[in-house]
Amino acid sequence: MKPPEQYDPRPHSKQDIKSSPISPNHQGTHNQSPALPVGTPTITETHKRTAEAVKKPFQWHFLLPKYWGIWLLLAIILPLILLPLHWQFWLGRQLGIGIYKIVGSRRRDTLINLSLAFPEKPEAERELMAKQVFVNQGIGVFETLCAWFRPNVFTRTVSISGLQHIINAQNDGRAVILLGAHYTMLDLGGMFCTQFFPMDGMYRPQNNSLLDWFIYNGRTSIMGKQISSRDMRSLVSSIKARHVIWYSPDQDYGLKQGVMAPFFGVPAATITAPRRLAKLGSKEHPPAIMALHTYRQTPDSLPKGKRPHYHLTITPALDNYPTSDEVADATRINELLEGLIRIDPTQWMWFHRRFKNGSHGRTDTYN
Repeated sequence: MKPPEQYDPRPHSKQDIKSSPISPNHQGTHNQSPALPVGTPTITETHKRTAEAVKKPFQWHFLLPKYWGIWLLLAIILPLILLPLHWQFWLGRQLGIGIYKIVGSRRRDTLINLSLAFPEKPEAERELMAKQVFVNQGIGVFETLCAWFRPNVFTRTVSISGLQHIINAQNDGRAVILLGAHYTMLDLGGMFCTQFFPMDGMYRPQNNSLLDWFIYNGRTSIMGKQISSRDMRSLVSSIKARHVIWYSPDQDYGLKQGVMAPFFGVPAATITAPRRLAKLGSKEHPPAIMALHTYRQTPDSLPKGKRPHYHLTITPALDNYPTSDEVADATRINELLEGLIRIDPTQWMWFHRRFKNGSHGRTDTYN
């Protein structure tokens, strides 16, 4: 079947290509990928973690009828991760296209977000971008499940730049707060990180207890320690131990612990937690604040026999952060994340209501 029309994030002019941080050949060729050499270490053999993760126990109430829909969905999807990756990519594309067509509220929210963030782009291009967001997320479902349950299919598929920034910070006796974002390959990006350094992760518990159990236990194969956003004691413990801690500040949590700061040129409720985290731990060796970008460089129409390729980028630690101005600090974080998201905007989850709160409460943006 012919792959769906795809948004191309690459610059089109020669001048843009010269100034782009991504090589114009970043999507690779269609040459068949060579077999892995005998004895190549697998993902699980080179995995690094801060501690042995403990899974949450199964609860018998998960068998109640209200959870049967989730169990049915898992029974359908989980066996599919045994398929070759090019088939998983194809299925992910179909899943994403189907959700784009069926779930009108998410499609509408995505188009509204893109119109606010990219007003200079024609409507037709924004629609193509929106479709690609859902395609990337459909593929991301399979990438996530493989990261949890079949990680070795991604052996030798990742490269990294900026690793020295983490090494230097830890050599200076500092913890690292790694600011991630909600990219469509969210958990796979975390798994790739732990090929280079052990990492703890902060998370918000799911409202659905079965999904929370499933996601938490899936992530135990990646993180040595998962820290609830409400568990400050565990967070401080990880910072004192000089761990790398993943935290995502890119969603709208209102202004209870946030301020209004521009994001893609739009005033957005922005959580100020990064500046508070930067003050925890030792005053002589405070945590270093960096950002992480995770990126699938392979097109979604993965050729048969070819392995995908992914790239991680870690930015230098922010200097003179935090300052006395929380709005300026929030703006700085948003600008940092925005610059990384622009590498390929369609690999960020635009279907979240990023601009739902204003300075006076809920806005009518999505009404």
